[in-house]
Amino acid sequence: MIATRASNLALWQAYHIKERIETACPNLTVTLNEITSRGDKILDKPLALVGGKGHFTKELEDEMLAGNAHLAVHSLKDVPTYIPEGLELCAITERQDQSDVFLSHTYECLDALPQGAVVGTTSLRRRMQLLEKRPDLKVKDLRGNVNTRLRKLKEGEYDAIILAYIGLQRLDLLKDIPYVEKLAFFIPPMGQAALGIEIVADNSRVREIVMALNHEETFLCTRVERDFVSKIGAGCSAPVAVNAVIKERDGAKEIAVHAMVGYPDGTHILHETMTASIEDASSLGTLLAEKMVENGALDILKSAEKIAFKDEMPERM
Repeated sequence: MIATRASNLALWQAYHIKERIETACPNLTVTLNEITSRGDKILDKPLALVGGKGHFTKELEDEMLAGNAHLAVHSLKDVPTYIPEGLELCAITERQDQSDVFLSHTYECLDALPQGAVVGTTSLRRRMQLLEKRPDLKVKDLRGNVNTRLRKLKEGEYDAIILAYIGLQRLDLLKDIPYVEKLAFFIPPMGQAALGIEIVADNSRVREIVMALNHEETFLCTRVERDFVSKIGAGCSAPVAVNAVIKERDGAKEIAVHAMVGYPDGTHILHETMTASIEDASSLGTLLAEKMVENGALDILKSAEKIAFKDEMPERM
């Protein structure tokens, strides 16, 4: 039994894992336990004001702990670094295209947007990177499922919106949007474009089945990213970007990780990069976080939290 959110994208992901498990284990029949998470229900406030993206995973974890599911399939970027006792983030699927993508019905690319154009995004990370490049733009919060967001764009509520490319590609939604531009300068969040499979920790049979889906290089890279976010103490909704990739140099593989923190208005930006051989990469994310903390990252994040969504802050009370 797979616990999954009931959104179109989450169901695509769950059915994808179901098919892979049933192909690998023909004698197994996998069923889905569809759940509408709190994160899917609260659509009138930015995620940062309602506790972050952990609201997309908590109900699925509760179902597993209650014995109503053996595993859950998540977009890894939505999985907090803290995993509840009794559960385990067991396998990570091979990462696909991590791009953030600009979408518009009027303007062909980001550079074509006029001064003061309205761009929709929920993410403080995207807001930070967008406004660093184009401080003249007006950024407006964007909630709802993917189809709702695309409808709002088409109806003219926004001049453009920014979403993750991979979800649009998986749901075949790009063909109806006139202007699409991958934003090569954007650094993705931890885990973007990979699926995380969480299991009940004491179920060795499920662990054996799920581990067959694990992609070792993606697992290593996303562990570095998750270690960085955990050490720096950033929640899923904080203005933090981090991306680890495996590169080959002089015939040997190494992991390079690049991280960025800043204010959501695109100011006070701090970048750092660090590399290590794969053999020595177990502490790479932690070391990068420590380096950024020495350079003032915690003060930046503390101030960023105070100014994020300041117009909406009274709603927290």
